[in-house]
Parts: sequence; structure tokens; C-alpha cells
Amino acid sequence: MTFESLPEGWRVWNEEPSGRAILVYRPDVFGSGDLPDECLPTIYLTNGARNARPGSGQYATEEWHVVLFLEPEVEAVSETYESREAGAAGAVDVAERFVAGEVDYRGAYQVPREEYFARLDEFVGGEESA
Repeated sequence: MTFESLPEGWRVWNEEPSGRAILVYRPDVFGSGDLPDECLPTIYLTNGARNARPGSGQYATEEWHVVLFLEPEVEAVSETYESREAGAAGAVDVAERFVAGEVDYRGAYQVPREEYFARLDEFVGGEESA
């Protein structure tokens, strides 16, 4: 397995033989109704095309993309790597930065969700983030 060093709270949701992977943060909290299910922080590692055209993601590219979604249409981090190995390491790095509070999730939203942000703050960025 590629993701042994994931920080506390992150889980491998899916890892395909093709190399694509999906990582999720605290599905125990988001899936329980404590935090909105649609806000489940999710990191995608993929070599699919990043074009906005429908279906373009099904076409493999030479680059690997790491994208942290805070909701289906809300991207907080988007990085590109030259290999799957570098992309996997990048995904772990993004997960570590998120848990450490180094990802500005407030800045990714056009419409603030202050109640949600206050609750999420209890899980990331400090000693309480276990």
C-alpha cells in the first residue's frame, strides 16, 4: 500500500490498480451527521485529464494530479506531479498540511459557511486534531 504514512484522521477510500486513489478525512465524523456529508474533505490522485469538458477525466495523461476537494465543486489545493510516486507523496503532504491547519479552507469558499468552519476548526490545526 502506498499510503501507510497518512496523518491521523485520513483514510484510503479507494485505490485502483491503475494508480488512481481517493483519500478522505474523518468519514466517521462527516458520515455521522456531525458535519455535513457533502463537505467531506477528499483528496484525489489521478492521471486523468483536468479539462472542464465532461468525460475528459477518463483520458490518462503523463501527469499526476492531486486535488483536495472540500465539497464536490470546491477545490482547496490542486497540484501536478510528474509520476504516480511523486503524486502519492504529494497527496500525503496535502493531507498533512490539512491536518496541521495549513490549508486555507475558508478561502476556498465564495459563500462563507461560518458555523461549519467553526466546527471544522475543532478537528484541524491544533492539538484537538486527532
